Amino acid sequence: MTDLSALRRSALDWITANESRMSAFNERIWHFAEPAWREYKSSAAYVELLRAEGFEVEAGSGGMPTAFCARWGRSGPVLASFSEYDAVPGNCQAVVPRREPRAGMHPYAAGHTDPHSSLGTAALTSILATKAALEATGTPGRLVLFGEPAEKVCGSKPVHAAKGYYDGLDAAVVYHPHMQNTVTAETQFGAYWSCIVTFTCDSPESWIDKSLLPIRDVGHAAARAPGATDALCLMYTTTKYTKEAMFPHAGAWTLNEFIMHGGDATSDNLAPRFTQIQYSWRTPSLPMAQQIANVLMANARSAAAATACTAHWRWVTKTRVGLANTVLTEATWANLQEVGPPAYPAAAKVFAREIQQGLGLTPMDDPFAAANTTLTTPADFEAGMRHFLPPWQMHLSADDYVEFCWHCPTVRLLTARPRLRVPDGNFDYPMWSYNALGGLPAAIDPGMFVAAKTMALTLVDLAAKPGLLDAAQAEWRQRTGGGMGGSDWVAPLLEKDFVPPVDLRWPEYATTARGEEWCVPTPFEGIGAGERL
Repeated sequence: MTDLSALRRSALDWITANESRMSAFNERIWHFAEPAWREYKSSAAYVELLRAEGFEVEAGSGGMPTAFCARWGRSGPVLASFSEYDAVPGNCQAVVPRREPRAGMHPYAAGHTDPHSSLGTAALTSILATKAALEATGTPGRLVLFGEPAEKVCGSKPVHAAKGYYDGLDAAVVYHPHMQNTVTAETQFGAYWSCIVTFTCDSPESWIDKSLLPIRDVGHAAARAPGATDALCLMYTTTKYTKEAMFPHAGAWTLNEFIMHGGDATSDNLAPRFTQIQYSWRTPSLPMAQQIANVLMANARSAAAATACTAHWRWVTKTRVGLANTVLTEATWANLQEVGPPAYPAAAKVFAREIQQGLGLTPMDDPFAAANTTLTTPADFEAGMRHFLPPWQMHLSADDYVEFCWHCPTVRLLTARPRLRVPDGNFDYPMWSYNALGGLPAAIDPGMFVAAKTMALTLVDLAAKPGLLDAAQAEWRQRTGGGMGGSDWVAPLLEKDFVPPVDLRWPEYATTARGEEWCVPTPFEGIGAGERL
């Protein structure tokens, strides 16, 4: 019979012995700062480390070049977690107490905001610690760590789910940096859907009645076709006007857009032939997400009809909504209490005070927010999430961890990313200050290792604590009406043969004769813009 206390102690001992190594790995990922779908260096670093640690790693899993699936073990329950490592365009920041991009980089290049560098490293550390503990004690257990790119567009997890990578998992322990140290409870995150609308002006010469031209062969001297730029502008403004058709007063939801490509005509009298706009929306229910999609599709058809264009629709992602598991929430909360909240060393406080002083504030003796260094019960966190929600609404915002919830019991841990204490309730620190703190080991490591230890303890409990996994799975089956395929189960929303949108014009770093630059790549090739509307 496994000695559970020895197993837990072994996992924690591994983390203590490897803190400096894992801290350095996190710092390396932070400095890569690669954005969605373009995390080539980051994913390669994970794959190399995991293979060196004895994992069988499928690089490029699910048809995504920067994803991976790492597996270890031959028997026992299959326990999973995931690492993320994408950064966000527009947030380039050096580890200095002032607004300053990383050396040689454009200020609007990518940088880590949440930061996913520590999210991924915490999960990696917990999986490696669990492996070491299982090996040392001879405890059965199989571990899977997924490398999940493009979380900021909720990109990879719906793809992995649709292609069957989550089938057969017994439980998942997942993590996200947050202001508070807690575990999510009944209210989980909602759906995130995203699409690309492409407008092409395929036949601009058909726009004008040539009998009206003074010179029939000089059509470009007459009124040119409105073209793809006009279509995009009409799409943008029409969508702003039609939000009233998208359930604006039912639940908390958002709709945002990103102009991915703004036309390719450099001659003033030729119609722009190609534009793209991305829409992304977060909703507390799938019917609301579908209604927004319906309105967007109608708007795209209308804009195309008015501008001598055709409209094409391509899905980027479609997630489900989250599913709670009380058994795992309580088990993880107990482990978080045992580990305790983060404590910030002097170096982190000195850096934080320098930020405050540079912003014209009086430096504080304790510059970090109180929620960073205390534990928040799941019940109190739940109450805080629900204080403005109607009783029917059980989902808020969006995050693609929800995909795991429909394939196995899943728990979501939160631990502190450093947040500065505000001088009053109306003050907001600039975003760059948090990005800078995320790259400072003294500031980011405390919350990261609290997460790694808590996750590792929960993973070894699931492997060896009598009754825990059975109880979690019984609750999951009850909530899904019998598990996968049950009466209340929701299947993946993407097709199994879905082609990940890695070919689209996502921002990235590129090496040219001028050196490494921040740019948008050349137009995509292959499967094209998507389905014609």
